[in-house]
Amino acid sequence: RGYMTKYDCSSADINPIGCINKRDLKSFLAYAKEHFGYHSLESILEAQPCAELRPIEDKTKDSTQNDEEEMGMTYDELDQFGKLRKIKGCGPVSMFSELLQIWKHLTPEEIAVKVKRFFFYYSVNRHKATTITPAYFAEDYGTDDNRFDHRQFLYNVKWDYQFKK
Repeated sequence: RGYMTKYDCSSADINPIGCINKRDLKSFLAYAKEHFGYHSLESILEAQPCAELRPIEDKTKDSTQNDEEEMGMTYDELDQFGKLRKIKGCGPVSMFSELLQIWKHLTPEEIAVKVKRFFFYYSVNRHKATTITPAYFAEDYGTDDNRFDHRQFLYNVKWDYQFKK
């Protein structure tokens, strides 16, 4: 799902961290804190992921939003979805089958709900990812990586045929 707004948070001359997933970026920040003494990074590492799209109503809290709660999935799960979709070319049915083998901690019903949610928001937001700021790509999968992406970008958000399976 994510919170990328076309030509907004993705607009710049270059986006050096745009294609680094949250887990890898947090690992890098933790490394920099530990090995380079950048202790100011601690507050970033402890912060809950938040798009900060709504005004803060409770002044005792940093934000009223939590990305993972709103998306219905963690960033680690979102990263797994992205890799299965982009690298393996999985659609809803094959992704569900793959995740049954990977996510032993969830029931098949819980996995199905997450897969359906992912593909709904993937379909709704896919068109936004077709115009992206140039970025540095250091791995096979990046959330903004369109170099070899020949998939369609407009989808029927219902996925009726696949979800019936």
